[in-house]
Amino acid sequence: MTDVLERLTAALADRYRIGRELGAGGMATVYLAEDLKHDRKVALKVLKPELAAVLGADRFVQEIKTTASLQHPHILPLFDSGQADGFLYYVMPYVEGETLRDKLDRETQLGIDEAVQITTEVADALDYAHRNGVIHRDIKPENILLHDGRPMVADFGIALAVSAAAGGRMTETGLSLGTPHYMSPEQATAEKDLTNRSDIYSLAAVLYEMLSGDPPHVGASAQQIIMKIVTEEAVPVTSLRKSVPSNVAAAVGQGLAKLPADRFATAKEFEEALHNVAFAAAGTSASAAGQPIGAWNPIAKILAGLSMALSIAVVALVSRGDPTPPAEVTRFTVELTGERGTESGDFNGPGYAISDDGGRIAYLGAAGERSQILVRERDRLDAEVVRSTDDVRCCMTFSPDGQSLAYITMQLDVKVVSISGGLSHVVADSSVQDPSLYGGGVDWGPDDLVYFSTFDGIWRRPPGGGVRERVTAIRPGERTHAWMDVLPNGKGALITVIPSNSNDLSAYAIGVVDFGTGKITELFQGVYARYVPAGYVVFVRDDGTLVAAPFDQRRLEPTAPPVELVDDIEVGRNGAARMALSPSGTLLYRRGRQVIDRLAWVDHGGTPAMGVAPELDGRLQSPRLSPDGKRIALASITAEGMQMWTKSLGAAVPVRHTVSGQVNWRPNWSPAGDVLYFISDRDDLGAVFEKRVDGTGNPRRVSLPESRPIFEVLPVDDTTLLVRTDNNAPGNGDIFLAHLSADTTVTPIVATPAAELTPAVSENRRWLAYVSDETGRYEVYVRPFPNVTAGVFRISTSGGTEPVWAHSGRELFYRNAAGGLVSAEVTTVPSFGVSRQHVLFDAKRYRANIFDPQYAVAHDDQRFLMILRDVPETTAETVVVLNWFEELRKAVER
Repeated sequence: MTDVLERLTAALADRYRIGRELGAGGMATVYLAEDLKHDRKVALKVLKPELAAVLGADRFVQEIKTTASLQHPHILPLFDSGQADGFLYYVMPYVEGETLRDKLDRETQLGIDEAVQITTEVADALDYAHRNGVIHRDIKPENILLHDGRPMVADFGIALAVSAAAGGRMTETGLSLGTPHYMSPEQATAEKDLTNRSDIYSLAAVLYEMLSGDPPHVGASAQQIIMKIVTEEAVPVTSLRKSVPSNVAAAVGQGLAKLPADRFATAKEFEEALHNVAFAAAGTSASAAGQPIGAWNPIAKILAGLSMALSIAVVALVSRGDPTPPAEVTRFTVELTGERGTESGDFNGPGYAISDDGGRIAYLGAAGERSQILVRERDRLDAEVVRSTDDVRCCMTFSPDGQSLAYITMQLDVKVVSISGGLSHVVADSSVQDPSLYGGGVDWGPDDLVYFSTFDGIWRRPPGGGVRERVTAIRPGERTHAWMDVLPNGKGALITVIPSNSNDLSAYAIGVVDFGTGKITELFQGVYARYVPAGYVVFVRDDGTLVAAPFDQRRLEPTAPPVELVDDIEVGRNGAARMALSPSGTLLYRRGRQVIDRLAWVDHGGTPAMGVAPELDGRLQSPRLSPDGKRIALASITAEGMQMWTKSLGAAVPVRHTVSGQVNWRPNWSPAGDVLYFISDRDDLGAVFEKRVDGTGNPRRVSLPESRPIFEVLPVDDTTLLVRTDNNAPGNGDIFLAHLSADTTVTPIVATPAAELTPAVSENRRWLAYVSDETGRYEVYVRPFPNVTAGVFRISTSGGTEPVWAHSGRELFYRNAAGGLVSAEVTTVPSFGVSRQHVLFDAKRYRANIFDPQYAVAHDDQRFLMILRDVPETTAETVVVLNWFEELRKAVER
């Protein structure tokens, strides 16, 4: 230990226990310390002795107090400051994570969305500080801490305090305030009276480096760098990275202007320019931004699959450069390449979105066992994958400028992603209603706020983060408010009011909420509504009929009765209609008939034998065979919700075992076959229930000492259950053993930071199969059971879900990422291993679910009980209607 550290430790021993050195900079050395009074970790920053020697200590302590009052989510607060044994120090929270410098050293360049997001949040912090009279003076990557991906600015006002305390004697220290690469020209030339525009320059320089990989000016020495800052213009960022949007490039250019007066007046203006595509046209050329602006290609084809003659006809209609397109309505069908689930008729939310100008269509595409967002430009034949959206669940919506999308993830977050590339970021974390179970949705309003549905109503939040604001509150008898569409005037929104009996679509209502009062007025029976800027509300009824009525958005009320327009729009779960409508007049919808689920025995070649239980045909989930193989348990969606049923093979009448709760699902038999265990939301979102199958007694909740919702249950023996927690809850999905007794306990079996799903125990109770995303994608693993720490074996190598053991224990079946049902032949003596794997058949026509196996294995291991998605003979089609508003207007007038 050095003499300096020994002196410092002794001087502060009554207040701080000093640990390891975290780093050192030009002005201070940083130590990890323990605040003894408050029992917390802190960052103790001690000014360099040579700097402290020339400062007025009392003045420094007085000046630094000006920063203590700054309270902002992106500003690291000041805990303490003072002097001890000649040392000047200040104390800030210890933030686990890394600095932006660490991240740039590792990655060199960041995704455009991520770089803009970091800059936006730092700019918000700067704007707040500037309005409170504090200029940072040393914005640089080292002073931007990243905590859970969110930036926090450190050392606010420290440079000012040092400068003020030094009283003009900084030259004696050989140190400068500010880091050369990020100094503004006026700071580099040692001007005394710096303004907030100096910080704006520094932040623009940081953004420049995040985008290009280097600061705007580099050199072999500090003197060279300062000379370039004062005399040379920075190379346009788009010369180094062509994918940077034009408005971002323009904002960087203005932020780096040599004269302070030529920069943004406030950090808020800088922040707004980064998100305003119109700023690009005013601030930079299209070529400088690396992307075209202005009119669309006048010879564009609207979508793939059209004949050349139809394409030529369409071109004149869709060119954005033509301000007065012909009023002729054009209708045609189209195939959206790579679309996911077009044949299933079973989707979680609206599968389409159209940008406001009608120039971009977004839809769900297949990404292995997951989905991703595809975007088709109207001047392109092929769609492009939107990067970092392989976690999408449903419900994408365009930003008002058409450059970004908001969507709901598999983890029930709301995320925003730029279409041009970059990382997505979370707007709302794990609080969104699950559209597949209860309805929900997301909308990006004209006020540039993102609206999303939760269990207690609709909320809204800025896409870059900020304060959440409630929009609606659930009323008695309601399940949720879903599928919102914010009106152009910002006064309110159309919503779908879903009642507690959420599977009876005929009970749904189209409502309008007044943002000023929060009042909801129900207008029509319907399941899904959109507003047409010409003054209409269009909505879909539960039978798939598209209806329209004149609507006054100022008074928030219809002005005439509705009329029917289209009679075959596909309606999915909880009223989600497969349609989208742009303010420019393009209608896109999916037509076709509802798919029916039917139980089937399927042999190893994939050939189905129908007629297993025709009485249960409808919407089915999770078939399970009883231990003796003579009975079936499953979940079926009815008008009263998802309910549990059993049926003896060969008997005519199925038996219903649940009557309450909206979601009763994922059944499994007890080893004796006399009790059915399942998950229900009747008390909580996810709880374990048991029900005797002889018809005696009511379902009884199995109390478990686990605060997280339980989403899977698997009986191991008469006293033990395997349970899996909600993968959306903190800690992700974990697998536990629940020991049923007077004092029920739970023991973690596989509980890691990854999400573990679908536990399956072999017939001899010696092996546990499960799914984990520890590699970044779902794969099938096996561990010894119950001693799971004795080894782990990865079975699938390119994606795997839904593992189910053969009764012989010599095969493990699972689905691969391509939708095939795989047989993995295993050996267990002298040790576990896989001798052979092969695909039995393509199982895409049978229902699948990554969270719960949708098939069971017969006792002879030669057949599978599966759910066949029976597609009607009438082929479903995707329809595009151009200038549809003309047809709408004429129909309503008639």
